[in-house]
Amino acid sequence: MELTVGELARRSGLTVRTLHHYDAIGLLVPSLRSAAGYRLYDRANIERLHRIQALRQLGLSLADIGTALSGPQAPLTEVIERQMAQLDHEITKATRLRQQLGLLHAQLASGQSPDLADWLDTLELMTMFENYFSTEEIKQLPLLHDAATRAEWSAMVALVQAAMERGATPGAPEAQVLALRWMRTLYRDTGGNPDFLVRLNRMHDNEPGSWDALGVSAPMRRFIEEAFVEGRLAIYQRYLKPDEFAFMREHYGATFAAWPPLLAALRKAMVEGVAPDDPRALELGRQWSALFRAYAGDDPATHERIRQAHANEPDLTDSSWSDEALTAYVRTILAALQATPRTH
Repeated sequence: MELTVGELARRSGLTVRTLHHYDAIGLLVPSLRSAAGYRLYDRANIERLHRIQALRQLGLSLADIGTALSGPQAPLTEVIERQMAQLDHEITKATRLRQQLGLLHAQLASGQSPDLADWLDTLELMTMFENYFSTEEIKQLPLLHDAATRAEWSAMVALVQAAMERGATPGAPEAQVLALRWMRTLYRDTGGNPDFLVRLNRMHDNEPGSWDALGVSAPMRRFIEEAFVEGRLAIYQRYLKPDEFAFMREHYGATFAAWPPLLAALRKAMVEGVAPDDPRALELGRQWSALFRAYAGDDPATHERIRQAHANEPDLTDSSWSDEALTAYVRTILAALQATPRTH
């Protein structure tokens, strides 16, 4: 198929002036000329125009598009897939905005005076969450949809802030109780899914304003994490010998951030039905064992005392993002790991 500049303009929704400009800057040069000297665009030109428009929709300048198209080019199917993904993202954002506007309209129509600041904070949070969670996953996060949940978090944040302002240390019983409450609430609001926790942590690390709507600062997050660690150490101390506990105290805190990603990977393997003796599962088992031994040491007697603590102390196992099913799966992996011959 060969099209004149006017025909291509009508079919593409662009203006003739735009196509002439693309020709002048060498971005889209007609491949053919008619006997009368008119520009004619063939199939290859139309495909290139699609790439140009796709890249324009992704925000690239004409100069950047020219550079991008001068090198090896991705298949057109891949370009279209990127366009579709971008459109899906924009549709999701527009849908959420439409829902929020509907709620605002309903409040105004009923004579209520909505809290615009809270509404805007929620909308800002949603925008950030969309970069880390799918549409379906966002529906599972009550912080974005449930006013009672937001109020609960705000009250808890206020208590933690007050404790910090009073000079409470992470080792204080008050701080440990608040940290345990915080983690239990976070566990509830992530549905016990460690992958959600990992992505929330990544969002909070990458988006400085992600917790601003609730008044959570980076120092507050550190305070909670340190208090949570101190609370768990206080429990372990009741079961361990002094030298065992001294070793754990020195190393336990350093492993805190490493557990959620490992739990998320193990949960994914379990859901996908990866067999315990599969090389992927065995590698996760090795990581689990290495992380555990990093603070528990190598003495089997110490390990048994730690297991006893977990069996007797609900505060060590509740809201740990490792439910009974995942714990059982890990046990089968560790058993398979022990039965696997060592290679040198």
